[in-house]
Amino acid sequence: MRLYIFRHGIAEDAAPGQDDSGRRLTAKGIEKLEKILATAHRAGVQPDKILTSPYARARQTAEVAKQALDFKGELIETEALVPHGNAVELWQQVLRHGDAEELMVVGHNPLLSDFACFLTGASGYGIALKKGAMAMLEVPTVSPRPQGMLLWLLTARLADA
Repeated sequence: MRLYIFRHGIAEDAAPGQDDSGRRLTAKGIEKLEKILATAHRAGVQPDKILTSPYARARQTAEVAKQALDFKGELIETEALVPHGNAVELWQQVLRHGDAEELMVVGHNPLLSDFACFLTGASGYGIALKKGAMAMLEVPTVSPRPQGMLLWLLTARLADA
């Protein structure tokens, strides 16, 4: 399986008393995501399924990806992608969608950097996903303990965003 790990774009700061889950993308965040996704589209990114955190900024990022990548399916929300989720639980969620040849997960740090490290065996924050970054990994889904390989990491700077 090709697995795209996609961190949400730049979001607004939380207003006093605002729940973190309601923070939305900024206009600049959306603009940068569109440039990143245009580069991803040119690189051939075509997910069969997109899983997203239910938090507003991740859901918006997934919506921008859906449009930019001409994705025709429905976005699948999962609590496994909330910011302080668990990499093992996220892997279990990925296995539930193991029929996908290309799967995109959209969420937050620290979970996504932890997940990329978990999949590749990198230590600590060996793979840092900045806002709007997308990593592409090749991961066989036949093993309960994955051994993935990082094929590329696309950042806003590389996409000239």
